[in-house]
Amino acid sequence: DKAPLSKSLLLVPSAISLLLTLLFQHYQKFFAYNLQAVKEDFQIWRLVCGRAICLDLKDTFCSSLLIYNFRIFERRYGSRKFSSFLLGAWMLSALFDFLLVEITQYIFGITINSLPSGFLGPVFALFVPFYSSIPRVQVTQVLGHFSITNKSLVYILGLQLLTSGSYIWILALSGLISGICYSSSILKVHRILCVPRWVAKIFSWTLEPVFSSAEPTNEVRVGMGATVDIQRQQRMELLDRQIMMSQVAQMRRQRQQQGGMINWNRLFPPLRHRHNANYQDHHPSEQGIPPPTEVSEEQVARLMEMGFSRGDALEALRASNNDLNVATNFLLQH
Repeated sequence: DKAPLSKSLLLVPSAISLLLTLLFQHYQKFFAYNLQAVKEDFQIWRLVCGRAICLDLKDTFCSSLLIYNFRIFERRYGSRKFSSFLLGAWMLSALFDFLLVEITQYIFGITINSLPSGFLGPVFALFVPFYSSIPRVQVTQVLGHFSITNKSLVYILGLQLLTSGSYIWILALSGLISGICYSSSILKVHRILCVPRWVAKIFSWTLEPVFSSAEPTNEVRVGMGATVDIQRQQRMELLDRQIMMSQVAQMRRQRQQQGGMINWNRLFPPLRHRHNANYQDHHPSEQGIPPPTEVSEEQVARLMEMGFSRGDALEALRASNNDLNVATNFLLQH
């Protein structure tokens, strides 16, 4: 639900990879990531074909599971911003692939003519926001010392993908570097390598209805999957949302202890229509209201890209002290 791009990346490349492996093996040569052919024969089309479809079913399986787990970013930031990240990471990782191959040849004298095929660079790039923005929740402990968290399975899948080929570490390193560069606020790469609005609208009109899914019911959302693994994943996602909301509650308690008071009913009148009797009877005095917080226009623009109005984005960022994650999750929940 609310992740049509992730669903398309999960289904289409996996289906093509299975067909190439089982039925059309003589066409696999067109999807080989041959660096020598790109550099010497200028076969630029190999950058597109060779960096889109996995020719190894183990890589297909691991990358598909990772894309399934990373669908949370499309739900959180929207399909356009998520696709912009994948596009930017795909282009940057292609550049870093060639640089790392040349560095390896210069330092170690190893000539690398081809790399593993597939949509692997952007997949490894998604580990950067996964590490920095997804809360770490302990699930259990092994032998009383080693903690198992909600993120452990994703890291294990990434390690499995990393060890599946000889030179796949080059793709992993280039993907991580491209993810750091795209997420960096200093380089401003996200302003250059992004999907235009008109392109996003065209795909939303044509392809989104094909890959969109119906919103699950309340029973499914709290963990009524068909298997234990699905139920555990759904509970983890619910716990992730609860942790984000607990940050809002903690910030409100800190404001109350400092003498100020934050009231979401006052800050979000168009979003919440339920009236609080205590708020109606006891309005905070003008003297007790702290001065407005300076809001970053870049963060306002990010919230507006997700579909929120400028007024709601400004109020959410002021109330959360410019914490983009807290503001985003509160707007999504209300």
